[in-house]
Amino acid sequence: MLRRLLLRSAVALAVVAAPMTVPMAAVAQEAPHATVVPIQVTGPPAARFNLVILGDGYTAEDMPRFRAQVDEHLNVLWSIEPFKSYREYVNVYAIEIESPDSGVDCDPDLDSPEFDTPLDMGFWGGCNPNSVQRLLTVDRRAAIDYANLVEGVGSSNRQLLAIANSDTYGGAGGSYATASGGNALSALITPHELGHSLGGLQDEYDYYGRGEEGAPYTGGEPSSIHHTLRTEQQMLDQQAKWWRWLGEESESGGVIGRYEGGMYAGSGIWRPSQHSMMKSLGYYFDQVSRERMTQRISSRTSLVQSSTPTSDPIGADRVVWLETQHPVSHELDVTWRVDGQVLADTANARSLDLRALDLDGQHTVTATVVDPTAFVRDPAVRSSNALTATRTWTVDASLVTEVSDVEPAITGSTSTAEPVGATDVVYVDTTHPVDQRWEVDWSLDGSEVSNPGNDRDLALEPFGLTGTHTLQADLVDPASGAVVDSRQWQVDATDPQVSYELSEPLLEITTPDGPEYVFNGPFTMGLEATDDTDGYVVPEFRQNGDGWFNYFGWPTDADAPFLFTAEGTEIESLVYGKLGESRVVPWDEAAPGYGRHLIEYRAIDPAGNIGAAEGFVATLLPEPPACTDTISAPRSGRLVVASGVTCIDGTTVSGQVVVAAGASLVATDATIAGPVRASSAATVQLLTTTVEGPVSLTGTTHDVTVVGSTVEGPLTLVDSTTDRDPVVAGTTVEGPLRCSGNDPAPVDLQAPNEVHGPATGQCADLG
Repeated sequence: MLRRLLLRSAVALAVVAAPMTVPMAAVAQEAPHATVVPIQVTGPPAARFNLVILGDGYTAEDMPRFRAQVDEHLNVLWSIEPFKSYREYVNVYAIEIESPDSGVDCDPDLDSPEFDTPLDMGFWGGCNPNSVQRLLTVDRRAAIDYANLVEGVGSSNRQLLAIANSDTYGGAGGSYATASGGNALSALITPHELGHSLGGLQDEYDYYGRGEEGAPYTGGEPSSIHHTLRTEQQMLDQQAKWWRWLGEESESGGVIGRYEGGMYAGSGIWRPSQHSMMKSLGYYFDQVSRERMTQRISSRTSLVQSSTPTSDPIGADRVVWLETQHPVSHELDVTWRVDGQVLADTANARSLDLRALDLDGQHTVTATVVDPTAFVRDPAVRSSNALTATRTWTVDASLVTEVSDVEPAITGSTSTAEPVGATDVVYVDTTHPVDQRWEVDWSLDGSEVSNPGNDRDLALEPFGLTGTHTLQADLVDPASGAVVDSRQWQVDATDPQVSYELSEPLLEITTPDGPEYVFNGPFTMGLEATDDTDGYVVPEFRQNGDGWFNYFGWPTDADAPFLFTAEGTEIESLVYGKLGESRVVPWDEAAPGYGRHLIEYRAIDPAGNIGAAEGFVATLLPEPPACTDTISAPRSGRLVVASGVTCIDGTTVSGQVVVAAGASLVATDATIAGPVRASSAATVQLLTTTVEGPVSLTGTTHDVTVVGSTVEGPLTLVDSTTDRDPVVAGTTVEGPLRCSGNDPAPVDLQAPNEVHGPATGQCADLG
């Protein structure tokens, strides 16, 4: 995938047409050879923001691994706003540097080997015992020397990203971003570190060294745009910080507000969102950070790429034109004015025929280009050079324009090498004669489509496309009506597909709203995303409507499924997989995530299509108590559970089972050929178990759970005072179901029971 040349314009084709193998003798004595591979070229390097990706610690044999990792890193990046919308602003070049050794220094420990690698990358801040393990550094001078191999790219219009051949979690976000290549979270390190390097954003962590909450913040109001000491009301009253976004549903989940902790301080400072890219890898940038990133990406290029020259006066007998940037998600707005007065009916066109204005004397003509993105609310950002540009011409009607022949041609366009997405804005640029305007006609599957106004851009979203289509732009000579040049694209309007695989549930329920599963303990979910086109597909999931979270497998193993638990799993002092209220670090206070949870999932394909969300409900029950005695072979006769926890596991007990006061019974996949009676027991759990007789549970003190079972007689539950709701769910009761005096009352987890007798008392609605 890495070697596909996504050449986005004819101009770019002349800039970099193939990988370039560059001997490095001029850079470093006996340094390895490097190959510059253009991944995505949307225009001339001088006119674009250029992302230069360098690999370190990859031998020649390791290079396929580097290419696959770059593909994943980029596709994850393109799935995250604002990179998704502004992908056309970016050129991407990978520099493949064959390393003498495989790996990087001090990985994972300070006493790990140091290797001979071109960029001298290393964990622990470059093997510094006073640093932290995850700080992955690069030799700045070497990185610059290799990056300089990309012609036309300099420090003012590029961002360096160095990827290390390592499976250890790590990265850094100084002037040059770094990330490990093979960790499950590696592709998410890249956008986070670009948040630092490109966006100037700060960490929203409430710790510096993992495992220890940061000290309270003691400084003044921070300069960081996404940290504050102010209250929400103060932000509103003073129109400060993120006041324009307060109360909005956060792109990273929850609501934009005021959440304590950040900039490595555990308290005394506040951030906009509960979790976002700068707090928790896997979530999106929230609106505050996204606005800054939009500004920074746009500032690395120019909204107006070229235009009719503005240096000298021009005649009133010509066509004035400009070429703009082209976001993938929307068109830029162009407003034309003559002597300060807005011209009506220009309809966002990229050219103006002065002859139609019948001008005499001298006049000033201006074209103002504004990015109308909803990602920006700050007027100062909107009016900055990043999002607003103006071209001004002096028009003198006494001047006569010299007309020269200009061949009609399409000079640049959205890449035709790869499919475009169903909601993309596709563009072409053309040559520009001074005495006429070439027209661009668009057709979809051979049928002409209307595109009034700015005919250089076509928005596909209004067509509501599905499946695969062919889009064509034809350059038409208005004099003859002949098509003189064209571009053609495949439109990928097929959503990516996601399948899931869960660990074995205690109970599976089919409902009109979708599947539901009951688990009595931790469970795993694996997601597999596929698409009809090549490239890494990005799967995501969310729970209970919270923010979408990148599915990366499991932090310790990208191929392992994601593990959900009530409290979350602590890995290297961070918490993953907690159900319900989020918990990122061990000291976060959050209620255990027992109960029902909606888990939704979707995927984003390489063309940018976001699949429709699907989902299931998972209900988590507490794990059974630990067994003190286990019966796993058939047993005959009466069984008395006098103390401790007796577990009947996948076998048959032929006879009555009696549970004494304070004792517990857990029967799983079992058959009990006789009645079950418990009086003042601690716990009684009948899990996918058949009882060939009545069940009577009186005065249970801790837990009653009857799920997916069959009771061939009456089921009576009275006077329990359990720690949580008694559960009778997905169970068949051949006789009556009687419940009374229970505190709290029994529930069915919305998993209907089949009751052949009357259901009475507190269980009247459970049958």
